[in-house]
Amino acid sequence: MTHELPSLSPAELGRYSRHLLIPQVGLEGQRRLKAARVLLVGAGGLGSPAGLYLAAAGVGRLGLIDADVVDASNLQRQVLYGQRDLGRPKVEAAAERLRDLNPYIEVRQHPDLLTASNALEILAGYDLVVDGSDNFPTRYLVNDACVLLGKPNVYGSIFRFDGQVSVFWAERGPCYRCLFPEPPPPGSVPSCAEAGVLGVLPGIVGSLQANEAIKLILDQGESLVGRLLLVDALDLRFQEFRLAKDPACPICSAQPSQRGLIDYEAFCGLKPVGEAWPEAEAPGASTQPAPSAQAGATVPDPRLPAPVEISPRSLSERLARGEAVVLLDVREPEELRISALPGALLIPLGQLPERLQELDPEAEIVAFCRSGVRSLDALRLLRRRGFAHSSHLAGGINRWAAEVDRGLPRY
Repeated sequence: MTHELPSLSPAELGRYSRHLLIPQVGLEGQRRLKAARVLLVGAGGLGSPAGLYLAAAGVGRLGLIDADVVDASNLQRQVLYGQRDLGRPKVEAAAERLRDLNPYIEVRQHPDLLTASNALEILAGYDLVVDGSDNFPTRYLVNDACVLLGKPNVYGSIFRFDGQVSVFWAERGPCYRCLFPEPPPPGSVPSCAEAGVLGVLPGIVGSLQANEAIKLILDQGESLVGRLLLVDALDLRFQEFRLAKDPACPICSAQPSQRGLIDYEAFCGLKPVGEAWPEAEAPGASTQPAPSAQAGATVPDPRLPAPVEISPRSLSERLARGEAVVLLDVREPEELRISALPGALLIPLGQLPERLQELDPEAEIVAFCRSGVRSLDALRLLRRRGFAHSSHLAGGINRWAAEVDRGLPRY
């Protein structure tokens, strides 16, 4: 982050006056902020507060990479957006809001998915990365690209009431892979879309990420390099763990075995190497398990030879014909209060292995959940245990509500 420091206009001096009064910032520090270039990976729950505070602080160039559009379910926590933004590309709506907050900064939009083919080119234009991604392939991709480019990676993750924050910078400490060498088995960690997240938690974690980014730009204070901060918002407790660099890390060790980017979907087990999974078989995960859960051998993920799914319309037609179909709801009991399919048997996914005796192995079983992620895991389990006539509802009950019963709430 050694750029020529730009000057500040009289209007900027007035805007940043509270910064200028802090000895650790001052005029030179504010000029460093104006010279800095920060990429936000994800303009969602974490990217919203991080982006707002980095823009307000005067970071000269903010990059936003996100391929999503604003959805009503985002508004519970993604404070960059309002009702009028529904359906708009996130980077477009976010850029408009950030430029309104601070017209003296540059906001660059990348309305794309971050992939192994574009990551190095995109990240090369920035000094550091704030990772607000919500899935494991992107986290490993961001980490590896930052290691290869020598850039700091300000990491954050959220799940229900729990959050994690750290700074991974291979030149000064461990990287993400030193802490989590292998991704968890697919589907073993539910996403926020499946498990939920307290709306205020991304604000806490994203603000901490912005704080770490500003400290790195100013070269002030003790950063979270080599430390993992755990946030428990329910009991309002913070824990800190010291992290060590892994001398055998495949990407950041002295003799790395990996010298470029790889296929991260395959690495995370979301598709076979060199082969794409069907759309319904790409479950993501937006939180990170505790470090201890990542240690040891990777649990094998048995695959179905030919995964079976059924569309909501096809299932509706079968039910209308009176076919004998067992509807297996693998959601949690609280979700029944939001929406339900009549006659379905509720067995939450976590209880399914112990309650298989409640199901007939010869029956036609259709498992469903909110969006199809948990039901796909249920299907794998059922097929392994000999339920040969089982399938799962593609897109879950939310897709059913969109295509079959429009009066059913979506969540």
